[in-house]
Amino acid sequence: MAGLHNNMTTLTPPRWLLAELTYACPLQCPYCSNPVDYAHYKTELSTDDWKRVLTQARQMGAVQLGLSGGEPLTRQDLPELVQHARALGYYSNLITSGYGMTEAKIIELKAAGLDHIQVSIQASNQQLNDHIAGTESFVHKKQVAHWVKQHGYPMVLCVVLHRDNIGQMADILAMAEELGADYLELANTQYYGWAHLNRDLLLPTKAQFEQAEAIAQAYKEKVAGKMKIYYVVPDFYEDRPKACMNGWGSTFLTIAPDGTALPCHSARQLPGLDCPNVNDYSIAEIWNDSKAFNFFRGDDWMKEPCRSCDEKAKDFGGCRCQAYLLTGDLYATDPVCSKSTQRGVIRQAIESAQQCVGSGTEKPLVFRNNKNSKALSSPI
Repeated sequence: MAGLHNNMTTLTPPRWLLAELTYACPLQCPYCSNPVDYAHYKTELSTDDWKRVLTQARQMGAVQLGLSGGEPLTRQDLPELVQHARALGYYSNLITSGYGMTEAKIIELKAAGLDHIQVSIQASNQQLNDHIAGTESFVHKKQVAHWVKQHGYPMVLCVVLHRDNIGQMADILAMAEELGADYLELANTQYYGWAHLNRDLLLPTKAQFEQAEAIAQAYKEKVAGKMKIYYVVPDFYEDRPKACMNGWGSTFLTIAPDGTALPCHSARQLPGLDCPNVNDYSIAEIWNDSKAFNFFRGDDWMKEPCRSCDEKAKDFGGCRCQAYLLTGDLYATDPVCSKSTQRGVIRQAIESAQQCVGSGTEKPLVFRNNKNSKALSSPI
């Protein structure tokens, strides 16, 4: 499994490990970042396999651990994995919908050594939350948030923003304050996976984005010293792309439920990467030598205008998955960038989304569930 480091002079170790423990989830969010064809990935790593992955990644230098899914609470071995992570010295973060969480489970995870719980809520009211989640969960989510706070965790709340809830910004902020949130992540939808499939129905207007951001920024001043608010900017209304993953294969390592190692959680969709599996290779071999993790390291792969751009060390050419989804070319400059010759695809996406608003012709949201996953994906 030989790989080239392109023109990188220094290869840094992974620092952040995202352990996607399962694709199973009781919610059906239409913006889920799991692959659309997740139903075809039926296997999950065993408890011992995950312990081996955690150990090897820690030996490589990983210090931050995200426990995600799907819904990680569906894994019965979650406390055991948390305990193993604590023994290794990780700072561990449970990324959960809160659905299925009990106060007893929070106490158990606390005893096992869990450091951090992030709870997602879909909206500021029950009707919209339960519609987007596809599950009656709003009341329970708020209870979980109170338990998290009660048992001494940082209260971290995440709300994914899209056309249906971005107009609730003031109410979302008030809800976060009422729940005692220490941190609030306002995450504008990133259009991969199921969100890409539903983009026409999820993408707000620029005016909606700007109004929501103005409300959030003003609220930051009101709650300064009590709650930190992180506003994840919307790619489609920016003129420069995000520095995706802080550089490909430089900081982040994702392990999918079946053991596939990914440079980012959406990398499965990119052709030709030959992503390795932890059942076949060690974390060190994967990080240092695999084709997938070396694919976009350095800048030898870049085309113009990225190759000669004085900002390429800041944004690394933008997001490879987004470039591929929007242009069909995984080497293309991220079309979010105003310097891209294919910037027009962003304008077309925005126009397509706006044409759906109130037209009466829009298709319904495709919710994330096994039935839709099987119907929409090709056998692998």
